[in-house]
Amino acid sequence: MKNFEVAVIGGGLAGMVAAVAIARGGRNVALIAPPAAREDRRTTALMDQSIRFLDRLTLWDKLKPSTAPLTSMRIIDGTNRLLRAPATTFRAAEVGLDAFGYNFPNKALTDVLETAIAGEGNITRFDAFAETIEIGAESVTLTLAGGEQLTADFAVGADGRKSKLRETAGIDVRNWSYPQSAMVLNFSHSVPHQNISTEFHTEHGPFTQVPLAGSRSSLVWVQNPAEAAQNAELSLGDLSRLVEERMQSMLGKVTVEEGVQVWPLSGMMAHRFGKGRIALIGEAAHVFPPIGAQGLNLSLRDIMALTDILCTRAELPVAADAGDQFDRKRRADIMTRTASVDLLNRSLLSDFLPVQMLRAAGLHILSAIPPLRNVVMREGIEPGRGLRGIPAALKERLGRKKA
Repeated sequence: MKNFEVAVIGGGLAGMVAAVAIARGGRNVALIAPPAAREDRRTTALMDQSIRFLDRLTLWDKLKPSTAPLTSMRIIDGTNRLLRAPATTFRAAEVGLDAFGYNFPNKALTDVLETAIAGEGNITRFDAFAETIEIGAESVTLTLAGGEQLTADFAVGADGRKSKLRETAGIDVRNWSYPQSAMVLNFSHSVPHQNISTEFHTEHGPFTQVPLAGSRSSLVWVQNPAEAAQNAELSLGDLSRLVEERMQSMLGKVTVEEGVQVWPLSGMMAHRFGKGRIALIGEAAHVFPPIGAQGLNLSLRDIMALTDILCTRAELPVAADAGDQFDRKRRADIMTRTASVDLLNRSLLSDFLPVQMLRAAGLHILSAIPPLRNVVMREGIEPGRGLRGIPAALKERLGRKKA
């Protein structure tokens, strides 16, 4: 039987990044990752904190040629309601950055990670499912499809929302759903995007365009399920014209590419994110709508925290309570981000006039008060960073009033 310090279960983006990070932190890693069922046509926007993490792992230089920077983020109220919020633009230069983050095809990051894993001496890959898992006080034993067994001092569940490790550990989850579906697609356009991401807020949810390299963009269009199903049946030509109309022709002629996908929107959060000798990361721990570029960024913060716990003293055995440490360290961030995304999404759906007033007023305040807008931008890039800047922002605002 083979023995490892850490077993990472799951070969998606979160699982592969975790394996690389923990291995380069000095631990011997088993990556249990069966081949993906299909090619991932989705795209991901990673914020500045996540990019700096990939850079520390020496992955960023290889990924960067496939990315587009997000230098500005624009929010436009596309509703027909009586109270409409003003258009608001957030610029990276206002907080001293070249870009808030970068958008890229998931396949580009997958290819970079596959190469890194193949060349990493601290990673042994097993292309098989974990059929049974036994969690003990001293180790975790895994039996793979085909009968091979291995043990690990610690196991990381990156095996999705139906996580076998989470189920084996007896960790319950809270599930919820939304009366929405997300249409996800990529498109080319005749007018340059100038590295600006535009989010239209509609009665059914956000319609969010995010730049890709060249004259291409990705789109996440949240709709009611019946509308999404109907639009998915359109020809690419008719869908292209519809997207161009919803974009108000900002990017000129639109050509939607093959591979349009529709996903029902739902959320999930585990009651715990770790205990004893296991930890849950990515969608094994938390799932929420593709709003605000939070999904993989939150997962990478999981990995940063876990790497800190497991690898700060890599010469020592993994602590028996490492999972409990991880749970305590991640709880506030995960719960806060999940609640904020849920609140934003539900505020768009609400026909309750006071809710509409609060949303419109909030965007108006952000548009009118640059120091507060800067705080919000910094908090979106890196949790805690914006809050630390509140005293300085208030001081600057008061100083301007006195002058």
